Amino acid sequence: METLLQDIRYGVRMLRKSPGFAVVAIITLALGIGANTAIFSVVNGVLLNPLPYPQPEQLMALYQRTTQFAESSISYPNFLDWQRDNRSFSAIAAYRSEDFNLTQMGKPERLKGGMISASFFPLFGVKPVIGRAFAESEDLLGGAPVALISAELWKNKFGSSPDVVGKSLNLNDILYTIIGVVPANFHYRNNNFSEDKDVYVPLGQWNDPLFRDRRTGMGMDAVGRLKRGVTVEQARADMSAVAAHLAQVYPDSNRDSGITLMPLKQNLVGDENNFFGDIQPFLLVLLAAVGFVLLIACANVANLLLARSTARMREVAVRTALGASPGRIVRQVLTESVLLALIGGTLGLFVAAWGTHAAMRVLPDALPRAEEIHLDGRVLLFTFGASLLAGILFGLVPALKTSGTNLQEILKEGGRGTSGRHRTQGVIVAVEMGLALVLLTGAGLMIRSIGKLWDVNPGFDPRNVLSFELTAGKPFGKTPAEIRSAFRQLHDAIGATAGVENVSLTAGSSPMWGDSEIPLWFEGEPKPASQSEMKNSLFYVTQPDYLKVMRIPLVRGRFFTEADSETALPVIVIDEQFAKRFLGNRDPIGQRVHFSILNTTAEIVGIVGHVKQWGLDENEKSPVHAQCYFSLLQTPEGFLSLFAHDVQVAARTDPRIIRDVRPISGAVQSVNSDIVVYRTRTMTDIIAESLATQRFAMMLLGVFAVLATVLASVGIYGVISYIASQRTHEIGIRMALGAKQADVLRMVLSQAGKMALIGVGIGLFAGFALMRLMASLLYGVSTHDPITFSAVALLLILVALAACYVPARRASTVDPMVALRYE
Repeated sequence: METLLQDIRYGVRMLRKSPGFAVVAIITLALGIGANTAIFSVVNGVLLNPLPYPQPEQLMALYQRTTQFAESSISYPNFLDWQRDNRSFSAIAAYRSEDFNLTQMGKPERLKGGMISASFFPLFGVKPVIGRAFAESEDLLGGAPVALISAELWKNKFGSSPDVVGKSLNLNDILYTIIGVVPANFHYRNNNFSEDKDVYVPLGQWNDPLFRDRRTGMGMDAVGRLKRGVTVEQARADMSAVAAHLAQVYPDSNRDSGITLMPLKQNLVGDENNFFGDIQPFLLVLLAAVGFVLLIACANVANLLLARSTARMREVAVRTALGASPGRIVRQVLTESVLLALIGGTLGLFVAAWGTHAAMRVLPDALPRAEEIHLDGRVLLFTFGASLLAGILFGLVPALKTSGTNLQEILKEGGRGTSGRHRTQGVIVAVEMGLALVLLTGAGLMIRSIGKLWDVNPGFDPRNVLSFELTAGKPFGKTPAEIRSAFRQLHDAIGATAGVENVSLTAGSSPMWGDSEIPLWFEGEPKPASQSEMKNSLFYVTQPDYLKVMRIPLVRGRFFTEADSETALPVIVIDEQFAKRFLGNRDPIGQRVHFSILNTTAEIVGIVGHVKQWGLDENEKSPVHAQCYFSLLQTPEGFLSLFAHDVQVAARTDPRIIRDVRPISGAVQSVNSDIVVYRTRTMTDIIAESLATQRFAMMLLGVFAVLATVLASVGIYGVISYIASQRTHEIGIRMALGAKQADVLRMVLSQAGKMALIGVGIGLFAGFALMRLMASLLYGVSTHDPITFSAVALLLILVALAACYVPARRASTVDPMVALRYE
């Protein structure tokens, strides 16, 4: 221990003697270790840490499995049967999103709401800050209207007053009694619960007829807690038996239907069908990329130490002559390098804290469990381990080189013996260049991929299209006729607003961010024995101007007109995929389609182009690819109630006013002062949001690639400067013998070019092997794209030569007489 402390004190003294070297090395390491710590903190929070609930390994996500979807929404009657008949779960809770209009508390506003079963919060082990959770008796039809509110709403609307329990909230024109406040640290985001909620109400009180229909899911999912000792496989077998029983009892709705069950954490971060997608490959690619940055930083510091060790050769030789063993020399040099790394790692923690905060601010919704990303004990341990490993890694080669000093050679006057160091430094620089090329290639592939995606035709023209929603606490009308009349008035008021060219109220599916599907069969075909045997299509409910707003091409026939009203025979319009998938060679126009859920039959009157519903990278593997359109005014009365409080709007506007919705809000308020305009976005923004994961990966890979290139350039600049200074005497002799400045410049640059070419060769080999890991993040670009590889290789060679030009130029302008006297 005393010897170690002596080495540390000596190392500190040596760093003080070379403050410039110490600062450069520490900053380089801080950047590399800080970037690694930042990304590891994300990996730790998202992938490694357990879910923040009691016994999280017992939590399971449950979905209904159909012939169309492995993870489909659950019908409420099926959920009640699952609760009653299962033998594996201590509790199963259901949940769905349902936003509410808050009135009678100042200006009407929209609250993010959740409908949950009474078992939801107890299942997660969550107790209200004050008050209580829902009772089972309140989770039933006819139960008292009660609500739980978030801590944020409690603070904003009630000043965190402890007497909030018992107060009322007017939600959608119903007075709810507040019975408790949900803790601020409770977060649950998954599929249909894609954001934190302001208010929660009992799910079982919802009396919509479709919600009570066993054939429809209405966006409801479930989560369960396994009984102690029950395995996942046992639970799957149990739930399969429950599903089989329901298929026998209710063949019309449950035949060929099953139950998908998986650990909740897997569903959140490792399931491609989840709202967030399969996030694991994305994070692991970033972790590998930032690891390369740290390796380059280590290589740079190793080269600095090698250059510095030349100046210390005489010191080492003297210590060796006085009896120091090679092992003692190695330990001293490693102590200094580890000391540098630990200081760099400490500074890197501050870099990581800033970097993590900046990344989350740039793209807060790109990752699940974002609120759990922070610097905890595991991250600190990782930083310490990375610093220690880095110190050993970049210190080992200089330590071994220093300990292998030839005592006799160094003690002789004029002894140099640095050619071995030159070769070692050249190898390190080549490796740096190779690692930088891999990162640049990854960033280049992401840039090319996003460029390809932006060139994809989404099936509509998103430019200058504004999307928003209208909602009211009271229904738009008391009767179907009044609701339809309100739709007409809203359409006319918005359409008359200055700057609005075309407008359509819409419902059902929404391009890029919302989807609804409906089962069907064709007239002339036998009715399928069950819903699971029916064909399925996405459906959009629109007004006649929808094609003008979205500029979706009309392929054949016609779109809706004002004549397609509630008094006319029902008609629908289909897309090209619908015709291709379901009708083959038959002429679609005039075909009649049955929709049992709507209890209606409609005639196909037109065919339109296909809309890429699930993003620009949508492909033929999408489970429901067909699309059909209904006229909003022809919506059956039983189905019309779904839009009685909330309807979407798409409007094509003048580009100068697309961000200013105040005129539109004023027009809406003139029709109904209770209506709130919310979720206002342009279609261009919606498309950009669909590329969030790819953009985030591109940004981070781009930052890492630029950092790696800068570090590699600094590295090759330093090495060439050092080598040129060591060859000053040789250069003087060459120039004295007639060499010109151009010859010397060419000689130095050729040495740099050799290093760069070797590095590019290493990078190309590694890149071809490693880019396969990015396959899931790319679109329209091969992982071995020759254009990207060639462009990046050429760019890196040019950057390396540019970095070496200054030292090469300096070497070529040296005075021969000064060079000959140089030692």
